[in-house]
Amino acid sequence: MPSQDALDLITRGVDELLKPEELIKRLESGRPLRIKAGFDPTAPDLHLGHTVLLNKMRQFQGLGHQVIFLIGDFTGMIGDPTGKNVTRKPLTREDVAANAETYAEQVFKVLDRERTEVRFNSEWFGQMSAADMIRLAGQHTVARMLERDDFAKRYAGHQPIAIHEFLYPLVQGYDSVALKADVELGGTDQKFNLLMGRGLQEHYGQKPQIVLTMPLLEGLDGVQKMSKSLGNYIGINEPAIDIVAKTMKIDDDLMWRWIDLLSFEISITEVQRLRADIEAGQLNPRDLKLRLARELAARFHDDVSAEQAVAGWNAAVRGEGDTSQLALLDIVAPGGGLRIGALLTAAGLTPSNSEAGRKLKERAVRIDGEVFEDSQQLFLPGFEGVLAVGKRTFVRVRLVAA
Repeated sequence: MPSQDALDLITRGVDELLKPEELIKRLESGRPLRIKAGFDPTAPDLHLGHTVLLNKMRQFQGLGHQVIFLIGDFTGMIGDPTGKNVTRKPLTREDVAANAETYAEQVFKVLDRERTEVRFNSEWFGQMSAADMIRLAGQHTVARMLERDDFAKRYAGHQPIAIHEFLYPLVQGYDSVALKADVELGGTDQKFNLLMGRGLQEHYGQKPQIVLTMPLLEGLDGVQKMSKSLGNYIGINEPAIDIVAKTMKIDDDLMWRWIDLLSFEISITEVQRLRADIEAGQLNPRDLKLRLARELAARFHDDVSAEQAVAGWNAAVRGEGDTSQLALLDIVAPGGGLRIGALLTAAGLTPSNSEAGRKLKERAVRIDGEVFEDSQQLFLPGFEGVLAVGKRTFVRVRLVAA
């Protein structure tokens, strides 16, 4: 692929590319580049937010380059201070090891195994002596560290900063030295750390890496960064139907951002045409969103599972197809049964019985596609059906005896 075409692909969805002229020179050299991205194993599962970087790595692989999926089993025990207003609790070695194992299994749902190195930064940091670490710490000053926005804010706000937190950017930067990275990818909140890698590579006599930052993917709420702690995420190990159902909940504006950052199948040129079709009323945004949902479900499962999930969603929401494709949730019911308010709450569709009552009055509750309004009807063990609140939230349930 010509260098400019490769650059156009690489910069799709990118927030910032530092030193693009250096990247073009390295692309034109014909040498496969070493593309690095690090992930601290702070939780056992990856979500779509993590795959923004993985997708960009996959694009580099498609251009013939080698990517390095770096698992920060050493840095995970320090605790990444990025964006934190308090000292982050470090993980235990056992936590890190368990989470790292699942990362290594999940990453190949996106990356090409043949062009991927999975590395652990304990490989080199585990060999470092205390004297080595002190020499590394001597590469930057406290004043330089306080240039980092989150450190500066905490210092100005008289919030404590532990000494080990200053080590984190240095340790991440040294990873690039150990791996001889040509390019490092990271979120926009990682820019300081990525630049640290450039500086350390120069100090150790290497060509400084090119830095590429990707936007932080907004979660299902469309506002905050996708995060397991906020509950606004889609895990890549979730069932295909959950990936489809959750993707269909995002609003139309967020859909375009997700397409830009997550889709392999919808090109930049096609996005322009699709936008025009939607503005002209020739395409329903829901249909495009369903196409994205199918692509994501197929990527993390397979084509058959994705088609079944789409069929299940259509059955539950549009009344088209077989609802047996949906996962079944068993709910224990007493002998006297459950009224609809308690049933909706037990199914996780409403936070309380009173909220369920409000949804009934709004005619927002459906059972097997039909609007339901009888607040007093009892549902007995043996009942099975698809409950829905609104257009996008549904679950297939079965009542079982206590």
